[in-house]
Amino acid sequence: MNSKPEDTLKIVNIVASSKIADSLDLHIIAKEIEGAEYNKKKFPGVVLRMKDPKIATLVFGSGKVVLTGAKSVESLSKGLEILGELLRNLNIDIYEKLTYTIQNIVTSADLGTPINLNKIAVGFNLEKIEYEPEQFPGLVYRIEEPKVVVLLFGSGKLIITGGKKPKDAKNAVLKILSDLSNLGLIN
Repeated sequence: MNSKPEDTLKIVNIVASSKIADSLDLHIIAKEIEGAEYNKKKFPGVVLRMKDPKIATLVFGSGKVVLTGAKSVESLSKGLEILGELLRNLNIDIYEKLTYTIQNIVTSADLGTPINLNKIAVGFNLEKIEYEPEQFPGLVYRIEEPKVVVLLFGSGKLIITGGKKPKDAKNAVLKILSDLSNLGLIN
């Protein structure tokens, strides 16, 4: 194994939410911001896609915003700043201080070795796992601390979802390594 599994962690997507105003006029935003997508029949918000950072912001009439596609916490802040600037330039009344709450961080990792999902399914606490290979090729493992869901694949690849902080994924990988080691399923 070249690198430790916790060193292979890579953020795939961060989803965050924000409240930037008491209400917003989506028609003005859609009309005035270049590239804005708004089709009320299909989706109740305006979709703004940014190139740098590469994220999408979903803007709702309630003043709520969802930021998605971020690969780092820094890009969330930058994306929210850019959105704030765009709206202020249109003289749209938004809150002075814009903050966000991370809802979900999706991270990938690699154990660096194939794993036997059948043996893991037998060895792990059955209340915390779901494994139906006919339905889905991965084993779903629910961890209490940190509160995340990990998808384990036979290749040794992992997807960690539900984290609120980047370190949640690292702690989840360390827990899985410990659990697999205790069961004698990896060295």
